[in-house]
Amino acid sequence: MQVFAPAKINLSLKILRDRSDGFHEIETLIAPISLCDEIKIDKTNSAKEIEFHCDDPSVPMDDENLVVRAANLFFAATNLQPGISVELKKRIPHGAGLGGGSSDAATTLLALNQLFETNLARDELARLGSTIGSDVPFFLFESAARCRGRGELVAPTKLPEALSLLLLKPDFTVSTAWAYSRWQDSQEIPGVTYAAQEFLGQTFVNDLERPVFEKFVFLAQFKMWLLRQPEVGAALMSGSGSTVFAVMRPHVDVDLVAKRARAEVDPELWICACETLGGSSSPLLDVK
Repeated sequence: MQVFAPAKINLSLKILRDRSDGFHEIETLIAPISLCDEIKIDKTNSAKEIEFHCDDPSVPMDDENLVVRAANLFFAATNLQPGISVELKKRIPHGAGLGGGSSDAATTLLALNQLFETNLARDELARLGSTIGSDVPFFLFESAARCRGRGELVAPTKLPEALSLLLLKPDFTVSTAWAYSRWQDSQEIPGVTYAAQEFLGQTFVNDLERPVFEKFVFLAQFKMWLLRQPEVGAALMSGSGSTVFAVMRPHVDVDLVAKRARAEVDPELWICACETLGGSSSPLLDVK
């Protein structure tokens, strides 16, 4: 079985308060995007074994891997004997605020539920996924969604239209736990735009920009550079970074902006042109 695990962007992310469990109460609008990891899952004759392989050597291969954790949770919940092989092809960068690991875990749960015909309800899969990470339940609903709590309370929604995006990530990562821990005590940088942006019927804002930009000033400067480009309608950091994304105006040359970014900002940027999924003209990728 070949399946695709989409990345995500946070179109908005508001932090409401600290929680007693060590997390933060948030409200966020998340959209899956057309950048995907690829996962191949097959049944094997090796009972009680989960064989896992990945083309990215930096990905852990043991039980710490989120795909392996998801598979172990699935087999424990269903009382089935594991006997599968999993091959993961990584396209979503690590530490980018794009939810790659969480999406891999969620897609594994969806695929195993179909492969073994266990018919677990999506809410039950979401309950399992929430023990892996706060973003995992979102990916299990295969839709844009408004998420609350620590992110595990998911209300699927439709975007009015697909958004054309340019993702840009420098060669460093940002720790999500660190970004949240610095939220209350961080300060805004003068001259940097943090206010909500309105474009194409969407509101773009991210409360984690304040702590992340304070330490990683390059990301603040990069966002402001994007907002000065005539092809860009809005620009925002996704999640805790380090990816910054530009929402492109209709009928513009995305490749031209990408080349300009490498020439004027950072020649080593990882760049990906993609679009949001789940809008009226952009159906989600189905598990096949």
